[in-house]
Amino acid sequence: MTAHHSPPDRVRLGLLTSTHAVNDLYQGLVPALLPLMVLERGYNYTAVSGLMLAATGLSSVVQPLFGLYADKAPRGWMVPLGFLVAALGLVLAGMSGDSYIATWLAAALCGLGIAAYHPPATVAARAAGGGSQRAMSVFAVGGTIGASFAPFLASTVVGGGALNRSWLLALPALLMALLWVAATTGSRQRGKTPASARKIAQHATNDWRAFFLLCGVIVGWSIPYVTVLSMLSLYVTRELGGTPYMGAAALTTFTAAGAIGTLLGGWLADRWGRMPTIRLGYMLALPALGALALAPDAVWAWCCTGALGVAMFMPFSAQVTLAQDYLPRNPATASGITLGLAMSIGGMVSPLFGLLSDARGIRYTLTCILVVLAVSAALTLRMRNRGVSVPRGLASSS
Repeated sequence: MTAHHSPPDRVRLGLLTSTHAVNDLYQGLVPALLPLMVLERGYNYTAVSGLMLAATGLSSVVQPLFGLYADKAPRGWMVPLGFLVAALGLVLAGMSGDSYIATWLAAALCGLGIAAYHPPATVAARAAGGGSQRAMSVFAVGGTIGASFAPFLASTVVGGGALNRSWLLALPALLMALLWVAATTGSRQRGKTPASARKIAQHATNDWRAFFLLCGVIVGWSIPYVTVLSMLSLYVTRELGGTPYMGAAALTTFTAAGAIGTLLGGWLADRWGRMPTIRLGYMLALPALGALALAPDAVWAWCCTGALGVAMFMPFSAQVTLAQDYLPRNPATASGITLGLAMSIGGMVSPLFGLLSDARGIRYTLTCILVVLAVSAALTLRMRNRGVSVPRGLASSS
């Protein structure tokens, strides 16, 4: 098998990374606005959970459908339309007043925009990066940066009972859309990579068995990730006696370490290959999670959290490109399933681990998700790398 590579287009990759930051800013703004809505509109926990389901659950389910649509033909317009629709939904949610139904529908619209963005943007980022894992990791970190900025933006713009100013939150999307139009209008390069990619896909075959094995690995990754993300602060403060500041610091460290791990994983995958990097990440995550479960105090837990974040995200960009190479005829669908549906399963089962924590304690829950992660790590040993098979003549001509 021979993989098709081309020189990276750094300008276009930078543009796509910026759009990812803006898109995931709105993904982060949804949970950031919920406490403000509780204070201003009196929503209870059930109402808040319903809004999160509308924004994230629906988004994860429909993302593969947008992937199928994007695979049929180049649809670059889905990238700006996605984050513009996400911004519109968020603004409407913030300005919908006392109507919960209107707020719920607006949150769902925001989720649809986020879902529409990811499959075509991920495929475009892979093409712009010329097949580089490091380029894909840079694109992924762009989303992390955008999401991490969301709480600050929400508190600054609409904090203190000012949800009526939510329209200001649309400005990042509008500015990014103008930049996108200015950068892509009349660009000759815009259609070249998708065209060659389509020619290659016509001569490639999908390996669904390998793809579903990868999906199983990602599900086994997402369950520990979501569980740690949702319970880390409580673990540090309630069970280890840490201050609220230490709980928040541990959570921030986990997110920042994840960004570092994503970049490190992309660099390692380019040097060592995808499979060694993926397996190394899972194997390093196991002792880090085990040490977190056994942490004697908050400082130890904080150190383990940093190591866990780096290790868990090392395989991230390699898994995305591997999924696309397993389904070369449907790369956007592969992105939609792996980034949307498979990863969302962790969120779906997290309430079960919440019940387990109430009954047995968070340490017991961390031990259980360590077993889940171990199964996922074992499955990586059965995975194999795959390049896209390209006829020699086509590879040289394209």
